[in-house]
Amino acid sequence: MIAADFIKNSNDMLTGFCVTGHAGMADFGYDVCCASVSSAVMMTANTITEAFRLEADVEVLENDIKLSMKTADENADKIIMGLLIHLYNLKDEFPGHIKLNVRNC
Repeated sequence: MIAADFIKNSNDMLTGFCVTGHAGMADFGYDVCCASVSSAVMMTANTITEAFRLEADVEVLENDIKLSMKTADENADKIIMGLLIHLYNLKDEFPGHIKLNVRNC
């Protein structure tokens, strides 16, 4: 199962996320659910750090991607919200393979 945890600060702004795991729908490299999630997560991280040039700590491992904003930012909040919405849609498309959690930090 893919687990996606999103972090909100005390001002209710999204400031980071951690996505881990594997959907388990197909072998590695052939899993459409995993590919969909991975692509969306990488696009989110690249948009924040490369397109908007916002400072964030990003860690990419084999089945683990983490992003944490160094300071809260309205643009980053909206971009991360877009990822969260997209993952909710993917969760509906691939029931039982994606778990989402939003928590305050």
